[in-house]
Amino acid sequence: MIGFLVRRIGQALVVILGVILITFFLAKLIPGGEARAVLGTKATPFKIAQFDRQNGLDAPIYLQFWRYIEGIFVHLNLGYSYKYNQGVRQVILERLPKTLWLVGTSVVISVAVAIPLGILQVVRRNKPIDYALTSASFFFYAMPAFLLGTLLIIYFSFDLNWFPVSPPQDAPPWAVITDPRSFVLPLVTLCAITVASFSRYMRSSMMDALAEDYVRTARAKGASHRRVLYGHALRNALIPMITLLGLSLPAIVSGALITENVFNYPGMGLLTVQSAFNSDVPVVLGTTLVITVATVIGSLLADILYAAADPRIRLGGS
Repeated sequence: MIGFLVRRIGQALVVILGVILITFFLAKLIPGGEARAVLGTKATPFKIAQFDRQNGLDAPIYLQFWRYIEGIFVHLNLGYSYKYNQGVRQVILERLPKTLWLVGTSVVISVAVAIPLGILQVVRRNKPIDYALTSASFFFYAMPAFLLGTLLIIYFSFDLNWFPVSPPQDAPPWAVITDPRSFVLPLVTLCAITVASFSRYMRSSMMDALAEDYVRTARAKGASHRRVLYGHALRNALIPMITLLGLSLPAIVSGALITENVFNYPGMGLLTVQSAFNSDVPVVLGTTLVITVATVIGSLLADILYAAADPRIRLGGS
């Protein structure tokens, strides 16, 4: 197990370095450079040269990259935001908890809803309720997050006036729990798509588990249908769901990015898009790095939980 962890952590570091490398050099392709993006199109050559000299942008490109890497891993310095007039780390720390609460809450709700739905479809398979839930899953799985969010706003905010269009901008991160009414629409948007995906995988996983030999053996020994379903099949069907949860983290985070912009939710997604429009390169690089690290950690945790949940798996040993 230790050898497996060492390999996976090494792979994670390689992925993170690769993302840093790609995003860093893509930022250098901005027309006119970072100085032009910050100072505007009317900046004089003297002002641009002065900006480059003050920020080390006149150094060779390899030296700039080395300084950026050193700042991240040694000083946890993600750069300076010229638009927000403060360090990128501080800007991200103000928004990150809100996204974590939103995404975390949506994942918990999605798993709590998707697992019973998947089981219900198996119990009532090839029945009207199975067909109805399958159709609904396909419908929400295929619907873009921005479209679903917009439709919810039009109907529940404008027509019925049940929920506010967007949560309060100054609300604390945990307001998603203490003041759920303001967060119903963003959570429904995130959860609907995630539940649609998870419930389909849960149904398929349960169907596969019920076809295994140990289930037939349990039935031959006289075990009740409830015992077979929940005591044998469900435990093994949950193992692939662990992997799915880790691998779905990038899609959930990207969905949160779109959802935050639709509902003007002041999290990492809205910050990333606004910074991209404002050509705030340091913030875009910082948010990309944070999202990459979160994705890599999610994948690593999924592998660890998979090994812990299934004792038949032997990772890093005989």
